[in-house]
Amino acid sequence: MQAHHCWPLRLVIVPFVALATVVSARPAAAQAVHQIRLEHDAVAHEYRFNPARTVARAGDVLVFKVSGGGDHGLVFEGGMPASARTALSAAMPRRVGELSSPLLGPNSEYRIVIPSLPAGDYRFYCLPHRAYDEVGLLTIK
Repeated sequence: MQAHHCWPLRLVIVPFVALATVVSARPAAAQAVHQIRLEHDAVAHEYRFNPARTVARAGDVLVFKVSGGGDHGLVFEGGMPASARTALSAAMPRRVGELSSPLLGPNSEYRIVIPSLPAGDYRFYCLPHRAYDEVGLLTIK
């Protein structure tokens, strides 16, 4: 008779142990959101990305926020492996060309979810303000 009573107890304990294992499993790292402001200093006649360098991982979100200086546009330089170029270009919504965002008006935002890219540096610039050296760097870890 006692063996018969153990069977229902096993039905309770085994699922409980399995559930405890799932619940105690370490959660995946949350994606990070990196805000990059596109700025203009009218006194110094400078245009810049702030910060100029962003370190990110696949799945992170880059939020480019225009905070001054008229219209801006984001272009990644093409000196990267073809697979990275294809993945990054595909991750750019409403692009107007390969690796090129649409023109971004005052106070607008442009979001990119970083695809899986080889580790390394990816340079970008503002097309309308390239002559003013408005450049940035995305470092993938």
